[in-house]
Amino acid sequence: MAKTTTWYSVLKNKNLLPEGRVQTVTAGHQGICLTHYKGKFSALDNRCPHQGGPLGEGSIENGMLRCPWHGWDFDPCTGMPPGGFDDGVSTFEVKEENNEIFVGIPTEEAHKETISDVMVETMINWGVDTGFGMVGHSNLGVADAMMRQEEKGKFQFFGIRHEGAAAFAASAYGKLMGRPAVCFGIAGPGSTNMYTGMWDAKVDRSPLLAISGQVNTQVMGTGAFQEVDLVGAFQTVANFNHSVQYNSKHSELMSLAVKSALLNRDVSHITFPDEVAFMEKPEKEKAQTPEGRITPMNISPPRQMVTKAVEMLTNSKMPAIIVGHGARFHMEAIIAFAEKLNCPVITTFKGKGLIADNHELGCGVLGRSGTPIASWFMNESDLLLVFGASFSNHTGITPKKPIIQVDYDPTALSKFHKIDAALWGEISETLSILQEQLKGKIDTVDMRSEISERWAIWKEEKASRLKDESAVGLSSIAVFDAMNEVVPENAVIAVDVGNNTYSFGRYFEPKNQAVLMSGYLGSIGFSLPAAMGAWAAQGKERPIWSVSGDGGFGQYLGEMMTLVKYNMNIKHVLLNNAELGKISKEQKAAELDVWKTSLHNVSFAKYAENCGALGIRVTKREELIPALERLKMHDGPALLEIITDPTLI
Repeated sequence: MAKTTTWYSVLKNKNLLPEGRVQTVTAGHQGICLTHYKGKFSALDNRCPHQGGPLGEGSIENGMLRCPWHGWDFDPCTGMPPGGFDDGVSTFEVKEENNEIFVGIPTEEAHKETISDVMVETMINWGVDTGFGMVGHSNLGVADAMMRQEEKGKFQFFGIRHEGAAAFAASAYGKLMGRPAVCFGIAGPGSTNMYTGMWDAKVDRSPLLAISGQVNTQVMGTGAFQEVDLVGAFQTVANFNHSVQYNSKHSELMSLAVKSALLNRDVSHITFPDEVAFMEKPEKEKAQTPEGRITPMNISPPRQMVTKAVEMLTNSKMPAIIVGHGARFHMEAIIAFAEKLNCPVITTFKGKGLIADNHELGCGVLGRSGTPIASWFMNESDLLLVFGASFSNHTGITPKKPIIQVDYDPTALSKFHKIDAALWGEISETLSILQEQLKGKIDTVDMRSEISERWAIWKEEKASRLKDESAVGLSSIAVFDAMNEVVPENAVIAVDVGNNTYSFGRYFEPKNQAVLMSGYLGSIGFSLPAAMGAWAAQGKERPIWSVSGDGGFGQYLGEMMTLVKYNMNIKHVLLNNAELGKISKEQKAAELDVWKTSLHNVSFAKYAENCGALGIRVTKREELIPALERLKMHDGPALLEIITDPTLI
């Protein structure tokens, strides 16, 4: 069948390209070097045949079109090189109508599915429908496959300003949703920029899929431009870590990557050599689905451990429950069990917000970022029942009490010291078994009145601290006391690292808000990218807020432009004390001079305005609540900059 020609308008007014000039235009997907020489318009393939240089960025010198990359010459009308060589460039038909220039190219054939297509479709079939990253020269084949899925309404992708923010956003998405998002970068620096966020996901057990571009296979090992051994580089952070080859089992490779991320709650990484990403998929290759490929997660604990735990709970009079981040999807069952035990429920800092502070059994956060209420009831208890917590030093769970620990990960059980009853199982399943065997055996003291008394003591202490004032700026407690009144009860709040986060843990009183943080990695700059991940996950159903200091915001402040680009309705509260306050505090505690912790800041409120967001600046306590209300009511991204005193935390 003879090929047909499709005509494309490439220049609305021929006078826009003067005599003796060239420019790059596009006809369909074909790059064109449009030339105007000796009164004639000509269309050449825009790729130089030697290194792919863009001829449309070159120039006509001495009657020849010169490639801008290495200076090779071509006739600007015929595309032929001088000297009779046969390495010329293709040309295309040109016609002029009413001063408008058209180029005719052979009608494009229907798209043939590539290896990237089948792998991206498999990824989406497994539930990975959200991505964050940056498109570039070595990941274009995969990006093209993602674009086709987005056009079908099956995928959403957010182009960011820094790949580190993409990885943090994907990590936060996994923490909130329990399933992975994808972070996406080019070969070399684009992918290594994702490394920190990948580690954040790994240590906080957040499922994450990282996809990287890679240089062509044939130049691997030669020191090619942006060549980094990404499989080697990510060996320590990615639990599943492989490069795609032409003869790989492509859909199986992607299925295993997502399955590993889901079941292990870990990081998976796949890298695509550039030429492989564009290859036509093998004829029999089909996108896979998770049907029949993944097990239910309702794991039951060993019987002997259940027997031991039931005995301990039967003999306990004053048990206390401690919940960590790993319990976040099981709180309804945990709270119902606590109500039967009449016992306090304490959270780790990573678990903040899993039970409301105003719940009759809620006792707030334990540890360095916590409250006296939580530590009081841990110390008064005769048994600790711990769900989804890791006993880190930051949390401060005492090993001196009898302990029942429940976790889906057997390596987390008894990790740092002996546990009296270690129950390996899914939390809700384990609770169901415990409740069944404890019927008629519970004989505990009702702690509700004492919990109420302890909250009254702590609220009196907070009211006293709230009176602290300074000419330098507001106190952190004033900020979070105001946020207690204004932040919607169903909000997701992403927090950062620093004194502002310690104060958030101590003074913000969650109701039904979900809290996201960089827990075990403790990476500064987490909050704003994490809020982007939360917005992509639940922004249509829940308000999204984030909190940081000026140091943390400075890490990824370019993402404020991303918020505006996608109209992400995120409210960012920024505590500006012109200092890395936590580091200053640590230097003082170490009996050292405070050194290099001061910051030179712009007006962050004006910066937000320059990006196209709402920016508000507050210096007085009476301005806080009106400003927060304005922030909340604004339809779109908004930032509240609050001048604070680093000594009032």
